[in-house]
Amino acid sequence: MIGPGARAPSFALPDATTGEPVADPWHDGRAVLVFFKVTCPVCKMVAPKVEALAEGGVPVTAVGEDPPVALARYAAEEGQRVPTVSEAAPYAVSSAYDISTVPTLFVVEPDGIVSDAVGGWDRDRWNAVAESFGAPAISEAGDGLPVFRPG
Repeated sequence: MIGPGARAPSFALPDATTGEPVADPWHDGRAVLVFFKVTCPVCKMVAPKVEALAEGGVPVTAVGEDPPVALARYAAEEGQRVPTVSEAAPYAVSSAYDISTVPTLFVVEPDGIVSDAVGGWDRDRWNAVAESFGAPAISEAGDGLPVFRPG
C-alpha cells in the first residue's frame, strides 16, 4: 500500500447509491478513505467502527470493491452507512493505491498527500486516526474486537 508522504491517486467512482461520480473526496478537506470488500470477514468485523468514525465527525468515504447492489446489502447488514463508492474489477483505483489487503484505511490531506495508512484492523492506529480528527476513540478493550487483525 502507498504510505505517508505519497500523493493519493486521483479517482472518480460512482456513488453506490446514486450512481453520481465522486471524485477525490479530500478536495473538500482532510478525509479518510477505507477500502473494503463485502466478503471480507475483517471488513465485516470493523464495519461498525467505520460508521463510528463518521459519527465522530470524520469525513469517511468507503471504496467498495463490489457492485452497488452488494454494497447496499452490506450497508444494511453490517451497519456501515458512510458515503460509499463502487469500484468494478479489475480494481484500477485499488491497484493505484497498491492495496494488498482489505480493509485498508488512508488519511488524505487537502493537498492530496497521504498522511497515514493502515492495513487491516489495528485498534491503536484506527483510534489515532479518529483522534487526529478530534473524534473520540472508536474502540476500546472489552468491546469484543481484537487489538489487531490482518485483512
